[in-house]
Amino acid sequence: MDGHLIVLLPIAGVWLAAGLLAERLPRPHHARPLRRRTGWLLALTATGLGLTAAVLAAGLTSAGTGTVDRAAAGLALAATPALLVAVVTARRVRRLWAAAGAFAAAPETPAPHGLRAAAAHPLIGLPLQVTGLATVPAVLSASGLDLFAGPGTTGAAVTVAALGVAAIGIRHALRHSRLAERSLTRRPGSARAASAALHV
Repeated sequence: MDGHLIVLLPIAGVWLAAGLLAERLPRPHHARPLRRRTGWLLALTATGLGLTAAVLAAGLTSAGTGTVDRAAAGLALAATPALLVAVVTARRVRRLWAAAGAFAAAPETPAPHGLRAAAAHPLIGLPLQVTGLATVPAVLSASGLDLFAGPGTTGAAVTVAALGVAAIGIRHALRHSRLAERSLTRRPGSARAASAALHV
């Protein structure tokens, strides 16, 4: 197994796990499991950002073609969505975790629709899932299964990737809108407060 594949696998695994957890984040109907999942997501996000930043920084400071340099080159595609995660998503996840804690004192406390709508916001799920998907080509290339090396495949791969990202974003936006509408139709004070606090 190539050295840079060993470096890339845990990074890709963390980002893909974070994307999968973000997909399931709005599903709990009670505040305690919502807070627990948000805590896991916060930990995965911090781990993914730390590992990605460490490899990219090591690649920038090294001028060779060693293991870390090749791993950093493979992560170049994931750098932009990871930056979006660091700037936007991490802050939203922290706010969601803190807000869910206010409702999680009792095990059976319902999670307000405002909180679930915030958990379904596209700026939480989309950047994490795009970052995870962006690490897959690097892992495939490092493992010797470079599916995009053939002639004429680059344009098709870019088109498919763009359509996939658009589909993921639309799905998150629709789910967020549906939950946000529920939080407006049912007007308990706690749900309105959570919605206002999180700027859903």
